[in-house]
Amino acid sequence: MKRRWIAGAIGVLAVALAACAPGGGASDGGDKADAGKVTLNLWSWRVEDVKAYEKILATFEESHPKIHVEFKPFQATEYNNILATGLSGSGGPDVAQLRAYGGLQPLVEADQLLPLDGKVDALSGFDAKLLEGAKGHKDGKIYGVPFAYQTLQVLYNKKLFGDNGIQPPATWDEMIAAAKKLKAAGITPFAVAAGPDATWTLPIVHEIFGNARYGGTAFRDAVLGGQKKFTDPDFTASVKLVKDLEPYFPKDVVAVKIPDVQALFATGKAAMYPTGTFDLAPLLKADPSLEIGVFQVPPPPGSPETTPVTPGWADGSFGVNAKSAHQAEALELVKWMATPEFGQLYATELKQLSAVPGVTPSDPLLAEMAKNYAANGAPYTLLVDFRYGQPNGDAVFRDELQKMLAGQTGPEAAAESVQKGIEQWFKPGN
Repeated sequence: MKRRWIAGAIGVLAVALAACAPGGGASDGGDKADAGKVTLNLWSWRVEDVKAYEKILATFEESHPKIHVEFKPFQATEYNNILATGLSGSGGPDVAQLRAYGGLQPLVEADQLLPLDGKVDALSGFDAKLLEGAKGHKDGKIYGVPFAYQTLQVLYNKKLFGDNGIQPPATWDEMIAAAKKLKAAGITPFAVAAGPDATWTLPIVHEIFGNARYGGTAFRDAVLGGQKKFTDPDFTASVKLVKDLEPYFPKDVVAVKIPDVQALFATGKAAMYPTGTFDLAPLLKADPSLEIGVFQVPPPPGSPETTPVTPGWADGSFGVNAKSAHQAEALELVKWMATPEFGQLYATELKQLSAVPGVTPSDPLLAEMAKNYAANGAPYTLLVDFRYGQPNGDAVFRDELQKMLAGQTGPEAAAESVQKGIEQWFKPGN
């Protein structure tokens, strides 16, 4: 996904990344420099994870002394185009970090990836829900080894809650009462951004507060089967929740940027942060002493779901370039990425939820998020199922939510726009 909190290191990384443009043929250079040793290029959109991946990949190289892996990250906003260009030529990566679901499909249709069915035996033990994000939408083949999954919930500042006599809410009314109390104390209740760089986070905010209200997995299945549409009253009611909560968002929320809300929460000026697992590591990097708790949002009144849910999705996978000159070695790398050794390193070094079966997060907060998802997981519907065509439902929805917060549209019109958008390509039952 597009990730965050990249501080002063961006300037340094930008210079280094300029030398990483597609077409460089770096693998050959590695072979010449060290005869008999293959250099694999691993491309990623995670510029903030360089040091962690260097440590992780060093472990791989210890057990695979004939392979060296160069981790080459690119800016998340530019990565899709860079990767598509790289995979179409001879200077692309050997192994690439792949977007999930609809983000994967263009590469599959262009025959740019090596199917992994029958080549990575460990994939048979992966969670079927996570494997869906690494499969071709039409052929059902697996094109990547899932590396992580993300969950959505509310992070909260334990100290602010304690100082204000607030407990994690067990009901929707308790959550609203807490928000009112915090606002009266001069504290922003919910750290939410709706500025130009942050529209992609708005459907996430909606999922956190509204998934139970629109019906979660049951609603998703009904839409896929053609029994319901996004104009359904329950979905419209879930959209309205975002507008109803606006008084507890930062002032002038449509101008607020992602770094602004991360800073609000990290500095104790906002008490709650509706976000994904992916934000935990950046927040703790900003302030390692920050005491963070997590809670699932209680179902709002009128919800078809009567228990809290934790929305989630497969974050992505690692796949092999169909044109790689070193496919055998690239397969060795992705096979290793399906092992508990990689999964545990990934979870520990990046503070993320590993997709590898059997990996238990050492971080207690991550462990709690994983437990919540295992018990009450629900799909982030617009991301998982409605990014396979244009316009994709998630993109339409993010713009509509921003317009709603700006007072330019309402919940019913926003829901109708989503439905009209997906109807241009989505056919129920297919």
